[in-house]
Amino acid sequence: MFFQIHFVSNLSTIAVGFLSVMIRWISVLKKYVESTHQKKAIFSKQERLPCIAPLVTTVEETPQIVSACVRGHFPQWLRGYLLRVGPGKFEFGKDKYNHWFDGMALLHQFRMEKGTVTYRSKFLQSDTYKANSVHDRIVISEFGTLAVPDPCKNVFERFLSKFEVPGKFLAITDNTNVNYVKYKGDYYLSTETNFMNKVDIKTLEKTEKVDWRKFIAVNGATAHPHYDADGTVYNMGNSYGSHGSCYNVIRVPPEKVDLGETIHGAQVICSIASAEGMRPSYYHSFGMTRNYIIFIEQPLKMNLWKVVTSKIRGKSFADGISWEPQYNTRFHVVDKHTGQLLPGMYYSKPFVTFHQINAFEDQGCVVIDLCCQDDGRSLEVYQLQNLRKVGEGLDQVYNSVGRSFPRRFVLPLHVSLNDPEGQNLSPLSYSSASAVKQADGKIWCSYENLHPEGLEDEGGIEFPQINYGQFSGRKYRFFYGCGFRHLVGDSLIKVDVVNKTLTIWREDGFYPSEPVFVPAPGTSEEDGGVILSVVITPKQNENNFLLVLDAKNFEELGRAEVPVQMPYGFHGTFVTI
Repeated sequence: MFFQIHFVSNLSTIAVGFLSVMIRWISVLKKYVESTHQKKAIFSKQERLPCIAPLVTTVEETPQIVSACVRGHFPQWLRGYLLRVGPGKFEFGKDKYNHWFDGMALLHQFRMEKGTVTYRSKFLQSDTYKANSVHDRIVISEFGTLAVPDPCKNVFERFLSKFEVPGKFLAITDNTNVNYVKYKGDYYLSTETNFMNKVDIKTLEKTEKVDWRKFIAVNGATAHPHYDADGTVYNMGNSYGSHGSCYNVIRVPPEKVDLGETIHGAQVICSIASAEGMRPSYYHSFGMTRNYIIFIEQPLKMNLWKVVTSKIRGKSFADGISWEPQYNTRFHVVDKHTGQLLPGMYYSKPFVTFHQINAFEDQGCVVIDLCCQDDGRSLEVYQLQNLRKVGEGLDQVYNSVGRSFPRRFVLPLHVSLNDPEGQNLSPLSYSSASAVKQADGKIWCSYENLHPEGLEDEGGIEFPQINYGQFSGRKYRFFYGCGFRHLVGDSLIKVDVVNKTLTIWREDGFYPSEPVFVPAPGTSEEDGGVILSVVITPKQNENNFLLVLDAKNFEELGRAEVPVQMPYGFHGTFVTI
């Protein structure tokens, strides 16, 4: 009887307690649902994205120097060129390019001296640009656009043109529209093919075309090399052959032996075999510390068979690239002095990175910071037809793109057989990134987020830049980038990776480009200097302008307005004069 009464009593107590908990949970759930609905409503309003089609539309070049109207002020000490490049022409005759990356290179130059600013722009006179212009159609294929056969040929001739010898049907573009790079004191325009174009930065005229293959056995190189203090340059490029494919670390000496040299003396100091010979990873940049090169083999794969047969199949090169998250991401570390590939096998969950932020060494580890996406399908999203959409169609495109966030990975360099399995081998107390040895000897790397939650509201961050001259390869605190609440950057952000705080500059209806840090003379402070960014707008009644911010407090110092239409571009650099 006691048991029954006690059981019933307990049951009653449990029931009352259960009902009480349920009531509380229903109340919480109700508030959550209301909150979620409210957030969704706000989010949907924010997702009525404005049309940016004018930012990815053909413009005219401005070869004659234009004086800018300066509002506010540009520091008197700021004397030099801001050089930028990006796509600026998207059709020839009736032929139109499909992908944003395909547009013909347009060179931009802002010259600053004694508080005044001038602007000019010119199309790069590449062989591709000239051939397309002469024929008034697209003659050379680009990343996302296959050059069609000559319409003047008959049907049989056009069919046979799909089966031309490989050296001919794989004609490589020299439309170097990605970045300015520096070798031996000279500036070149680069993309990711085997060609670079040397340019006179004063006149923006092409002076020479350089082919990497004439100096070393690579099929191309990145547009994001790294520089030692003495001018030695490191880069990476792929090579393809019967052995499969390799990722090659390239070193270019700092000085010329003869006046007419370009990249003479370039060497491949290390070759890393691809995990899959005919399916190497696509990469856009790599990391470098004082002593090491860090290459990231990510599951964004290039199917070489598809690339080689693209013309026969009637597909562009982009068709051969695919995101394959069934594979993990791997880090390779190379001693840049000896060319030795370190034995450590570092892996992480699949992600894709296009731009590294910085890398440095600390307590026997390499620390590398990257802008990372968990979805590697963004390349296919940047079709021009997508960027030019309006209304809900544009919102859908934006929502399909993976966001990019800054993450830190720690790679312990001296891992031994005696190190315990299942334990974090990172000794860095200031980072939550871990490196855990597995039973098979691999090191599993988990990242640390370098940002507060507020960065999600800014659409993530890309185009990262640091005080490169003083802090590349060193422990640092700040980096700068573009926030992406649209398909192109719509804000400038300063990130404090130590305190994990954000400082933001934004002006509605305007779209800033990659921020470039310029150090103030005589200062050793990491953020002692200014940020330069070209800010453009699709509004017909507003001018585009060059913006200068105080890098320390991110407040606007001035802007130099020019009444010239400009497309949204990629990368650039500042050159002191």
